[in-house]
Amino acid sequence: MRKPRQLTYVQTIALGFFLVVMAGTLLLMLPVSSAGGEATGFIPSLFTATSASCVTGLVMVDTGTHWSFFGQVVVLVLIQIGGLGFMTIATLFSKLVKRRMSIHERGVMAASISSNGFGRITEITSTIGWGTLFFEGVGALLLCIRFIPERGFWDGLWFGIFHSVTAFCNAGFDIIGNYASLTAYSDDWLVCGTIMALITIGGIGFLVWDDLKRNGLNFRRWELQTKLVIVTSAVLTFGGAILFFFLERNRMNADM
Repeated sequence: MRKPRQLTYVQTIALGFFLVVMAGTLLLMLPVSSAGGEATGFIPSLFTATSASCVTGLVMVDTGTHWSFFGQVVVLVLIQIGGLGFMTIATLFSKLVKRRMSIHERGVMAASISSNGFGRITEITSTIGWGTLFFEGVGALLLCIRFIPERGFWDGLWFGIFHSVTAFCNAGFDIIGNYASLTAYSDDWLVCGTIMALITIGGIGFLVWDDLKRNGLNFRRWELQTKLVIVTSAVLTFGGAILFFFLERNRMNADM
């Protein structure tokens, strides 16, 4: 009897991603997921689940008003899985229950984060898990300083957690409501500064984290990828900010 052919690393990642999106779609279609208590159609649910899993931020319905608390939790879980990768989540769960990873699982995990450090994949995964928990936790606490006085403890806490995770994962989702995003906080340095820091830290990538953890701030010892990511991110961020400042100052080009 022939042994079933094992899926390749890429096939495993693609299948896992497909199952995550479809599970999210089915959950979002449930009446409990909408604020009005009515079932949401397949296309809006599929679009939202795909957008959240791919951390794009595109929506067909307003996240803050259409979805109930349960629906928003589903969206946030999809964002977290999409931001970290489902294999990272699975690996962290395996470590939590003290289960040893197989060679194939290590290979899939390495492929999912584009790492050549096959032998260090468990260590890199730990860095990802603890780093994510730390940065998202600190971000949520900082955002709660603003949101809890405005919205009460529980709503403010949820707003802090949701926007910390979505910013760290570069997802672009918000639950402010009415497609307003963070426009009401355009002059708030606590909110804007926290969101910017989370976007940057989450956006530089896990392999850069690992390199910085091992080599600190010693630029010469950084991997080429780390140097390129850090330098390019700095140039684009600060260079773009300077251009916006001079080209869009006082809405000078608003009527063009």
